Amino acid sequence: METLRYTDAGVDIDAGDELVERIKPLARKTLREGVLGGIGGFGALFEVPPGYRRPVLVSGTDGVGTKLRLAFAMNRHDTVGIDLVAMSVNDILVQGAEPLFFLDYFACGKLHVDTAASVISGIARGCEDAGCALVGGETAEMPDMYPAGEYDLAGFAVGVVEHDRIIDGKRIASGDVVLGLASSGPHSNGYSLIRKVLERSGATLTENFEGSPLGEVLLKPTRIYVRALRALLAQVEVRGIAHITGGGLVGNIPRVLGQHLSAHLEAGAWPRPAIFEWLRERGNVEEAEMYRVFNCGIGLALVVSAQQAGLALEVLREAGETAWAIGEIRARQGDEPQTLIHPHPGRNP
Repeated sequence: METLRYTDAGVDIDAGDELVERIKPLARKTLREGVLGGIGGFGALFEVPPGYRRPVLVSGTDGVGTKLRLAFAMNRHDTVGIDLVAMSVNDILVQGAEPLFFLDYFACGKLHVDTAASVISGIARGCEDAGCALVGGETAEMPDMYPAGEYDLAGFAVGVVEHDRIIDGKRIASGDVVLGLASSGPHSNGYSLIRKVLERSGATLTENFEGSPLGEVLLKPTRIYVRALRALLAQVEVRGIAHITGGGLVGNIPRVLGQHLSAHLEAGAWPRPAIFEWLRERGNVEEAEMYRVFNCGIGLALVVSAQQAGLALEVLREAGETAWAIGEIRARQGDEPQTLIHPHPGRNP
């Protein structure tokens, strides 16, 4: 009987080892205080930074979703890793946490080292932007589990916040101001609907959209808000933060509000990026559905007191963010929705 090797079953151990060696210099660029071991161990060691009196660890996990199908279609893999980091670090950031370290999970049917290394280079860039260390992860080669050339991603982030500085929305009150930070596009949400719009409209990823291929616009990575928010938290009392992900504006802002409060947003208070208008028009998507699925140009929504709103906007803009005052918090009337978006003249209701 012929001798069997793991490669005969479709798993290439040598390719996995090669990938680890290519990852190591990427991970070294993300090192920060607290890392006690490098890539390659069975577990990552990290020491909570000194100076915290009562540190609370905050963790988050997420993926990139069907945005990956656009990456496959365009054979473009160097940006989805940024998305992967952004979705987790922005989630823990909204509770006031400083991201400390990140791990990734990369799963495929057959490991193509160049593709995987491209993905992980994006992960490393995202970690650098977020100021967190890429301390490890897992690469799983599983024959027959994924179609040729495809893979899936998951990410895991851990951060730390002082116990008395946790942002939980409990101090939000009627009269507070809602600020919006600009998104870079759809980020990593709503791509199943986006792909349906592409299919029904006959649009292609290579067609021109305002001077760029449409696919490049749709692949633009999720914005990471860590550095700007860290600067803001040092100067302003932020009472609540919502990361506008799946569920859009209407679904995420209530997650930081008490049941007695509602957020009233003015749709004309910020410019909606052209890609969202394109999706609405080409897909014949109702306005209410747009706000329920997409971020519509707002990646983070922050709640601050009316007295500090001006300072908050100044700090955010100095930190490189585009931000607007987009609404206010009011006492909730009966069982009205907790996010009400007052329409912009000229847009379909």
